[in-house]
Amino acid sequence: MKNKTVKKVLAAALSMVVAGSMMAGCGSSKEENKSATESDGAKEEESVNPDGTATEETYNIGVLQYMPHPALDTSSEGFFAALDELGIKYKADKQNAAGEVSTCQTIAETLVNSNNDLIFAIATPAAQALASATSEIPIVLTAVTDPADAGLVASNEAPGRNVTGSSDLTPVKEQIALVKKLFPEAKKVGLLYCSSEANSVFQINMAKEACEAEGLEYEDLTVSSSNEIQTVVESAVGNVDVLYSPTDNIVANNMATVSMVANENKLPMICGEEGMVDSGGLITYGIDYYQIGYLAGEMAAKILTGEGQPADMPVEYLDASKCSLKINEETAATLGLNVEELKAAAEAK
Repeated sequence: MKNKTVKKVLAAALSMVVAGSMMAGCGSSKEENKSATESDGAKEEESVNPDGTATEETYNIGVLQYMPHPALDTSSEGFFAALDELGIKYKADKQNAAGEVSTCQTIAETLVNSNNDLIFAIATPAAQALASATSEIPIVLTAVTDPADAGLVASNEAPGRNVTGSSDLTPVKEQIALVKKLFPEAKKVGLLYCSSEANSVFQINMAKEACEAEGLEYEDLTVSSSNEIQTVVESAVGNVDVLYSPTDNIVANNMATVSMVANENKLPMICGEEGMVDSGGLITYGIDYYQIGYLAGEMAAKILTGEGQPADMPVEYLDASKCSLKINEETAATLGLNVEELKAAAEAK
């Protein structure tokens, strides 16, 4: 009897140990799943307030960026810098669609179902995917030229729904004016852009009007994917005098290829933003993507703290006084151009 009792006690103890191990195992599995999710592209960041104090609430912020390239990356930096400086505490789930519209849609659905308090959309395809996935969660966008034209808001002055943000509208007219200032003998401009990006088509229509006003001919050089970039740029050699591209995501992400062909063939390129110049374009008079991201961050802070609603917050634009001239000196040298002369000509009234 004594042996049987001991055996029963040992068996009960063993059962408790096994049950405890199973419970610990379940907890371990949950953490492993979280880590796997983060390694697949989600990057979680927690804010630190400038004064070291904790805010009352930590907000969950989802981020959908259309693709990785310097301008979009910089706008994301500006967004979170604004939240940090305003003392907003958050956890950010950063996702990047790598330039695939179908991936944008998949990520958008995931972010909508992930208990986020707000979602930050970087570039038009990302914003469109999110806007179609939810009409409830606040969406703050940036790097979208004309949200109304892209079907994201009722109007830029009064969005009327759960979407608002900051525009990356560049001074297209002034950029086209650089053609005449820098290359007075130029007759035809090659307009390089992705025909499926609403953001780009909007700007190209502005560029065409500006070309006509300057007495310049133009030719559409359209691409639908990265694979077409080199062939399309090569087709422009000998047919146009200058290339122009707006803030086009596909072109920006493939500027190494664009600049390789253009510079080898002494074909100057005027760009929509600074990142494209850094990657080999000749010159731009453009906006600061950090600043438009910062504007979006300020808007997000107001929404999270209940100071504003997206429907009532007009789309924000960067002050034209913050646009700046940038020249790639290496590209200028390759093209046989003097940087100081280019600068003087570009700044001439």
